[in-house]
Amino acid sequence: MDTTSKKYNIVTFGCQMNKADSERMAGILEEMDFQWTEEPNDADLVLYNTCTIRDNAEQKVYSYLGRQAKRKHQKPDLTLVVAGCVAQQEGEQLLRRVPELDLVMGPQHANRLEDLLQQVFDGNQVVATEPIHIVEDITKPRRDSKVTAWVNIIYGCNERCSYCVVPNVRGTEQSRTPEAIKSEMSDIGKQGYKEITLLGQNIDAYGRDLPGSTPEGRHQHTLTDLLYYVHDVETVDRIRFATSHPRYFTERLIKACQELPKVCEHFHIPFQSGDNEILKAMKRGYTHEKYRRIIDKIRHYMPDAAISADAIVGFPGETEEQFNNTLKLVEDIGFDLINTAAYSPRPGTPAALWEDQLSEEVKSDRLQRLNHLVATTAAERSQRYLNRVEEVLVEAQNTKDTAQVMGRTRGNRLTFFPGKIENLLGKTVKVKITEYRAFSLTGEMI
Repeated sequence: MDTTSKKYNIVTFGCQMNKADSERMAGILEEMDFQWTEEPNDADLVLYNTCTIRDNAEQKVYSYLGRQAKRKHQKPDLTLVVAGCVAQQEGEQLLRRVPELDLVMGPQHANRLEDLLQQVFDGNQVVATEPIHIVEDITKPRRDSKVTAWVNIIYGCNERCSYCVVPNVRGTEQSRTPEAIKSEMSDIGKQGYKEITLLGQNIDAYGRDLPGSTPEGRHQHTLTDLLYYVHDVETVDRIRFATSHPRYFTERLIKACQELPKVCEHFHIPFQSGDNEILKAMKRGYTHEKYRRIIDKIRHYMPDAAISADAIVGFPGETEEQFNNTLKLVEDIGFDLINTAAYSPRPGTPAALWEDQLSEEVKSDRLQRLNHLVATTAAERSQRYLNRVEEVLVEAQNTKDTAQVMGRTRGNRLTFFPGKIENLLGKTVKVKITEYRAFSLTGEMI
């Protein structure tokens, strides 16, 4: 098929992994001479990169697909692709529900997009969901930002949390080699990116599957070792990493973050629940006491570090008292930000089959109460920035007020201040904070 002057559109749902995958797939499509369009209805190829973590994301995919499927009846050469976790989980079911689909591909196949499309252009309907060994990335992502970039360091997850579909759809843990990661980071640095976030579904597991350990018997490939190894990548000013699992979070990692100037003082460590019985049912492998010790340790080394987390309310069987233990944890720790969700049962996970599911009313009531507390504690945490001078890396213009630019502090607080984007994009500037809100700050450049 001749793809000259063909247009593509990608819609991304879900986590940063998916955003990183979408950027890679966009890179492949542009190599194939497709051009990006904002408007799905002008596109010759529409790709949905999907997420199964919450129900509504899945429903959204079906409603978007329905619209494009109708359009395909008028425009038979429209190519429809579903990628990501819904694709992995539903596989051929998707084709049965939406026969207009051309390609269904799981997250592990993102790098194979060109081969798979070739099969489609040869007249086949293709489903690619079988597990494959990760092929080292050679495609250059088309990144959405000019300033910050993601680098995957480990794919998949070996944990078996009872509510989570990730291990089923993203496969077992596979770490990339330190050399491959460093070389990608250094390419990104040369292209002018200033901040890199290292990504893994369970990033603390990095390196466990790589061969080799030291004479003292310690594994030589850990996230901590990797941070020391990639720290001197030129032109990159900031390094972040996510998502951490409390079970594997070490003091050695905290010390490395304190010692290494480029690593930002921001930790994203999901706790999910503040109640030990619920944590056990979730199969998280730690207690709330252990979680609190980790945070104490971080604050011992870096009193000012920002701490964000994920939490789930309304897990099957959660009592009012158990929910209160989550509120208590949030109150005691004082998080800078928490991504909250009401539990939604995912197909193929143990918790989905349990009898003691809670009603939607109870779940949404608890979610509102938690969100209210999260906003209150976040505002208290934001207050410490008032009148302080913060280093802000400028990422974009403020779309709501074009006289302002926006960027993030090292602690990941969104910060707005007056300035011209053409002079400031990608620069780290000192900003005096004049106003604080729960999740963002305003200031003036010094």
